[in-house]
Amino acid sequence: MKRHCLALDLKEDEALIKKYEEYHQEVWPEIIQSIKESGIRDMQIYRVGNRMFMIMEVEDDFTFEKKAQIDATYPENEKWEELMWKYQQALPFAKPGEKWLLMEKVFQL
Repeated sequence: MKRHCLALDLKEDEALIKKYEEYHQEVWPEIIQSIKESGIRDMQIYRVGNRMFMIMEVEDDFTFEKKAQIDATYPENEKWEELMWKYQQALPFAKPGEKWLLMEKVFQL
């Protein structure tokens, strides 16, 4: 298995952050299904302030391209992403259209 770590910011608004976290207590079943179908075996999201950190444990043949293809077969994915973008904001150094950014590993024990 491989691990990918990604980062994204939420909008700096406590009410929006609370609502975002509420949505993640009951993620739509179609979203969970597309995540699993794409080869993601474990996904966790952590937050400090408005910064979020996602850890994904994926199968060896996982690719982000494959995930995008699977996501496209679920109309709910586009609706979910549109809804989540009301609460999210790109990292300050993100390129236009980028959301979750891959992080580079800088240390391992």
